[in-house]
Amino acid sequence: MPFKAVLNQLLQDVPGSLGVVIVDWEGESVDQATRIGEYDIKILGAHHGITLALLRDALTRMGSDYPEEVVIRTQLGTTLIQPLTEDYLLIMQLQKGALIGKATKELRICAEQLYDDIAL
Repeated sequence: MPFKAVLNQLLQDVPGSLGVVIVDWEGESVDQATRIGEYDIKILGAHHGITLALLRDALTRMGSDYPEEVVIRTQLGTTLIQPLTEDYLLIMQLQKGALIGKATKELRICAEQLYDDIAL
């Protein structure tokens, strides 16, 4: 599986990116690339996996579909959550001031590259 190479390329292509992680539906890390430390990006992935699960439940109760992407902006930075399949997520952490539009575009491209390998 070429996950690591694709994730490393994503980090290089997105100025201000701190880390990116693929997590499964339980929040378990599948693979990651990071500038902030593996433990930190795995914890971030696990917690935001829970965030997406809660959001999906709330949207389902309202009769809506699953989100295609989630952007969480805080004073310290931005987290992008991109579902790959129903069971896998791609999560990227950006530093404050990073270009969210470019990051979102590159994250979508990365998700498309990973989809065939993840969906197996």
